[in-house]
Amino acid sequence: MSEQPSLSASANPAEQLAVLRAQLDGLDDQIHDLLMQRAKVVEQVGALGAKGRVPLRPGREADIIRRLLARHTGRLPRRTIVRIWRELVAGTTTMQGNYTIAVCQPDPASGFVATAREHFGALTPIRAHRTPAQAIGEVSAGQAVAAVLPMPSQDDSPGAAWWTALLHHDEPRIHVVARLPFWQPRSEGAPQVQALVVTAAAPDRSQEDRSLLGLECADSVSRARLSALLSAAGFTAGDITLRRAAGSPVAHALVDVAGFVTDEDPRLAGLPDLLRPPVVVGAYAVPVDGDTA
Repeated sequence: MSEQPSLSASANPAEQLAVLRAQLDGLDDQIHDLLMQRAKVVEQVGALGAKGRVPLRPGREADIIRRLLARHTGRLPRRTIVRIWRELVAGTTTMQGNYTIAVCQPDPASGFVATAREHFGALTPIRAHRTPAQAIGEVSAGQAVAAVLPMPSQDDSPGAAWWTALLHHDEPRIHVVARLPFWQPRSEGAPQVQALVVTAAAPDRSQEDRSLLGLECADSVSRARLSALLSAAGFTAGDITLRRAAGSPVAHALVDVAGFVTDEDPRLAGLPDLLRPPVVVGAYAVPVDGDTA
């Protein structure tokens, strides 16, 4: 590390400013050196990875940011740390090959593209689509590594209820792997929409996760009944999106539960009163506190 110019107490303001600017220049050089060194390590990591895998590790990326925020002090806003490292991750991910993000943005003013750019980097290629099926289709065809989709709602139309298609284990199997935005609360001017990210690879575990379970059950089932069944099986349920199609005896539910759940979780076999085995739709790292405090 190079020696920084010292600041003399007797120097006039112009001299003091020149010294401080020289210190900043030296710090910028050190930061740049470390960035280049980090990029070389990323190259080595990439060389050890499996060819053809999705070059995204949302769980690992989340833990990196959590660790940095845990050690962060001073007046530099926490959300600035999040933004810097999201851009850094995006830049180093491109070293493993060019990739595109598909985004479902039904309304051009809805903010999903802005949310995707905030998370995946300002320079990452993004293709916007009007429907979730189009965005997911890009991932299935290998034309995009991930798709950003609107958060499910019980009022979604059949075409907008994209998560129901993930209950069929089609190949390639599509999983939810992240939730956006990754930092809360949102500052003025930041994208406000909530979204989920899907890829053709399973999610990776982070230090704090939530999982999504897809359930197919009788149309007469209630949220209270589903919550009781999940609790009896050992799950701690949060939001439950329950969809009933007119004239159909079948209802579908998307349940947000605590923890990282895999297909092998024995609790899944303990869920009764379902029309078919439950499906682990995916998991996501719990968003961080990116406030200025």
